[in-house]
Amino acid sequence: MDPRFNDYLHARRAEIEAALAAVLPSPPDCPAIVADAMKYSLTAGGKRLRPILCLASAEAVGGARAEAMPAACAIELIHTYSLIHDDLPAMDNDTMRRGRPTLHVVVGEGMAILAGDGLLTEAFALMARAPESSDPVVCTRKLHVIGVVARAAGACGMVGGQALDLAGGASTAQEPPTPMTADELRAMHARKTGALIRAAAVAGGVMGGGDDRVIAGIDLAATELGLAFQIIDDILDVEGAPGTLGKTTGKDAAAGKATYPALYGVSTARAMAAACLDRAERHLEAVRLGDSRLIDIGRWIVDRSN
Repeated sequence: MDPRFNDYLHARRAEIEAALAAVLPSPPDCPAIVADAMKYSLTAGGKRLRPILCLASAEAVGGARAEAMPAACAIELIHTYSLIHDDLPAMDNDTMRRGRPTLHVVVGEGMAILAGDGLLTEAFALMARAPESSDPVVCTRKLHVIGVVARAAGACGMVGGQALDLAGGASTAQEPPTPMTADELRAMHARKTGALIRAAAVAGGVMGGGDDRVIAGIDLAATELGLAFQIIDDILDVEGAPGTLGKTTGKDAAAGKATYPALYGVSTARAMAAACLDRAERHLEAVRLGDSRLIDIGRWIVDRSN
């Protein structure tokens, strides 16, 4: 990794961590038991890819990171809620996340569900109130972003993708699960993983003041980056070590789930991720963002080992 980009990542993560620490409610505004549960998962670390992408997108269109930071934090709250709920026994039934026990293992399933619900709703409260401004332009941008993020997080996006994932793994005593086709796999991950990554990039571009043509180019590029992220995630589930990834590996293969390595093999899957990056770069170059940090983030996504 380019040392300058590594410095950029460290600087953005530090800004994001400080901002996240300030946005969660605390006692006496909310009960300590749910505040502590939300904090446990939110402060467990992670790549902070989505908020970094949001901030980089704002910068790419000439905007200020401060204008996009509330949306960046909100998207990370939503991402964290989704991980809490995905890890539940009724979903993926995982016991380790970001290198430590999943929230439901620590506080129980009921409290984990409530913590996830709290993070999701606090995200929209944050986007509604910040950045605080009476400027009609800023207010219009905020409304636009709230709509984009809501669609990405809801039944047309992430929730819908998780529903397809659950349905794809459903089986009965008489019938084993029907494997997903390549098209079905891509459609599922476009919602489950890709939608919020797209929303992060678009939200940053909108809050940074990008015009419609540039925002459309960012959206197309982020669609490719979301697919690349998922392909690499699938590869790391095969090749990665739990200590490096901070989560359980090999579960998809054990469950017989369709993944990119399972359908195409690891070598072809890596080539597919590289092709996604190439297409993303072309989309960004078409709107004159070929020298932005968005390109570096794409390379980071494809080259990552965790």
